[in-house]
Amino acid sequence: MNNLTQDTLKLVKEAQLSADASLAKGFTQPQSATTGLQGYNLEAPAQRLYPVMTPLRNRIPRVGGGFATQANWKAITGINIGNIRAGVSEGKRGGVVNHSTAERFAAFRGIGLENSVTFEADYAARGFEDVKALAVLQTLQSLMVQEELMILGGNTSHKLGVTPTPTLVATGNGSALEAGDVSVICVALGLTAYLDVAGANNGTVGQFLDLATAQVPGKIARTNADGTSDSFGGGAAQQSAAAKVTVTKGQNIEAKTETVRGAYGYAWFWGAAGQEKLGAITSASALTITAAATGVQAASALPKEDCSTSHLEFDGILTQIALPDSGAYFADQKGAALSSDGAGGVQEFEAAFAEFYNRYRLSPDTIYVNAADLVAVTKLILGSSGAPLLRLNVDINNANSIRAGVKLGSYLNKVTGDELDVVVHPNMPQGTYMFYSQRLPAYVQGVQQLLRILTRQEYYQIEWPLRTRMYEYGVYADEVLQGYFMPAFGMITNAGR
Repeated sequence: MNNLTQDTLKLVKEAQLSADASLAKGFTQPQSATTGLQGYNLEAPAQRLYPVMTPLRNRIPRVGGGFATQANWKAITGINIGNIRAGVSEGKRGGVVNHSTAERFAAFRGIGLENSVTFEADYAARGFEDVKALAVLQTLQSLMVQEELMILGGNTSHKLGVTPTPTLVATGNGSALEAGDVSVICVALGLTAYLDVAGANNGTVGQFLDLATAQVPGKIARTNADGTSDSFGGGAAQQSAAAKVTVTKGQNIEAKTETVRGAYGYAWFWGAAGQEKLGAITSASALTITAAATGVQAASALPKEDCSTSHLEFDGILTQIALPDSGAYFADQKGAALSSDGAGGVQEFEAAFAEFYNRYRLSPDTIYVNAADLVAVTKLILGSSGAPLLRLNVDINNANSIRAGVKLGSYLNKVTGDELDVVVHPNMPQGTYMFYSQRLPAYVQGVQQLLRILTRQEYYQIEWPLRTRMYEYGVYADEVLQGYFMPAFGMITNAGR
């Protein structure tokens, strides 16, 4: 019987392959991806189309061995601080020198994020993606992105306070403003608050300021994976008092506020008194208002308190620079643009380099900038009257072709002759330029790093016990950023365009 079946199938196949098409079944290509007999051409695994950029985390040394609740260290900040002269007379002893010291400490902070995979998600992905491993990987990557942001601009100790009341001037014509009284409120923003509203584009793509959904963070109440909750500052200062101005139809409003040290953005609300709505986010402390605010967030919805610090963060590099007693270089542009020095350079950079050398006999090695600022500085240098020298590389095999565009990749410190790398940082706010030093000044002894991450516990993963039909994962670390010699760092901030 078995042989008969096999012989029958063989005859059918031969008939289908013969010239006689009467026994052949006709098949045509399906007209859509979900009909007919066809396979599904799916590449595995899923493409991971998201940025994970952590240049500072990658660069700063990580050292284990931390314990207790905070790291403590003492710094000798000066010797012979009274500049006692060294000359002595015959038979007498010399003058007595004094030195200065400083007590430094920084509390450890736990960092961590969580993710989960349902049983059904695991079933569905079999043969395509190990979603449990992917969940852990993406949680670690997400944690590193947030850690980078904290390393740059975390703030646990530097309160921004109350935003100064704006000054308003009605001027010009051609705007879309109607005649009447306009009330304006300003809120200074720390780095995390600024990026929350303006968009960070690190860990996701396509982020931008959308006034239809933008919300300046005040006090954040977060529900955690275990059902507990935390409350902490979202990074915004207390809002300013309202300033008022009367405009005629078509006039602009020039609004300006005093710079808040440690702020990297400003949220502007305007409208009728008591009905001010979010209308703009700026990196400099000035704004030209030309139309009614289109945002949905009302200034009245913000808490009447300073929410600029978080007890769950450690102080990042920008915060440690901005602290009044840091000794770091700090320059406020007050909304003014950088200017050419007339010799192929930037006047504000040259002033910084002179200050670094005159006070501490050192030079930074890197300038971290915002992407838009790199383009602006390159244009400023190329357009200066100093006529900088350019080296052009020509392909001898294609000599008639030129490559347009020049990028500022490094900058020469005219004081010391050192060449500084100019690097775009994904989280650097527009209008802020950070000077970073990797190497120690020759005269500083006994310190191996200028900055370091001291950990009580390096990255670790937890797979929590099952409580539902869902796998739950956490990725954590416990650490603090120690700035041993902040005078080797600095920034120019609040620069306009």
